[in-house]
Amino acid sequence: MEGVQGPPQGTSQRFPCAQCGAPEMSFDAASQQLLCPYCGHRAAIPQAQPAAPAPGAGWGGGPPGQVPGMPIEHDLMQGMQTAARGLGVEARVIQCQTCGARVSFTGQDTSKACDFCGSNQVLEQESNRNLIRPQTLVPFRVEQTAAQQKFKDWLGGLWFRPGDLKSRAALGAIHGVYVPYWTFDALVQSSWSAESGTHYYVEEGYVENGQKKTRKRRETKWSPAHGHRTDHYDDVLVPASKGLPEGIAEQMKTFDTSQLVPYDASYLAGWRAEEYAIDLQPAWQKASQTIERQQRDRCAKDVPGDTHRSLSVNNAYSQQTFKHVLLPLYIASYMYNQETYRFLVNGQTGEVRGKAPYSVIKIVLFILMIVAIIGGIVGAIMLTR
Repeated sequence: MEGVQGPPQGTSQRFPCAQCGAPEMSFDAASQQLLCPYCGHRAAIPQAQPAAPAPGAGWGGGPPGQVPGMPIEHDLMQGMQTAARGLGVEARVIQCQTCGARVSFTGQDTSKACDFCGSNQVLEQESNRNLIRPQTLVPFRVEQTAAQQKFKDWLGGLWFRPGDLKSRAALGAIHGVYVPYWTFDALVQSSWSAESGTHYYVEEGYVENGQKKTRKRRETKWSPAHGHRTDHYDDVLVPASKGLPEGIAEQMKTFDTSQLVPYDASYLAGWRAEEYAIDLQPAWQKASQTIERQQRDRCAKDVPGDTHRSLSVNNAYSQQTFKHVLLPLYIASYMYNQETYRFLVNGQTGEVRGKAPYSVIKIVLFILMIVAIIGGIVGAIMLTR
């Protein structure tokens, strides 16, 4: 079985079949190899080898202790100058005039509708060759037929939906798209100060129905506290897609980034890839906001005592690195009662996220059942009295 040699940086790659001469082979999610759709010939995708890192980039260019041969980490400050550009494969691009997504097509594949929003208001444009090339990706591991079955299973497991939803939902075309994300690593050193509260109880007297009684009242003793901590953040994900609604993109963070592989254009053969729409610096601002929230929560847990107030946290960042990664998603829609509902299938794990209609009748019956149960319990209590 023959392998496929990668192109030098800055060139475009094609994937002809070495056995029958077909112009384009496609990446097969089941075998994790290139597959010829005509003669069935398979070709292995070569494993990237460690290379000497450029200043601020390269294999092992991230935090100390990064294992050679692992996906590239670029220094956040210098990476814009050292990162490769373009996808490294011949591609055509359509831009949706409705949601703004720019999707690249390899080989002979094309589309007259947007994969993300379904709009047919799309225009073919030139690929942006100046975009930072992905350093890594998670290959598709779920086949298209399996993604369709995952969708059917998901529909069947939903609550409060129409009883005929699974049988009547008309699935439209389903396409696998590599969606762009940024991942960030950082070492964060935090200094915090707060007032630590320790609870204690004092006994007090009170009068109830003419009788003197005692009870315990909780008080809090406050004292100053301060401390330090150091944390390393690895692969903080930030969606760089314009086509995915932000809510769904945030939900689709269940990818296992430990399975990232070095980028090779062979993985895109026969698939689609969205160009990133959120640049590096705005993405880092989002990532740092996530880190700030998590770091504040961690510092809050370090404050001694039973409670705290007036927490102040100062963070110092170092060893900030980034990767531009592509993550696999199946994007599709289905029709029910002449309404369109969109859904996503994680191309790595098979997880399904999407929208579905509710059954008003089922919801009303459920509420009535709860009311009847509560009424029965109240009636039983009244009878015992």
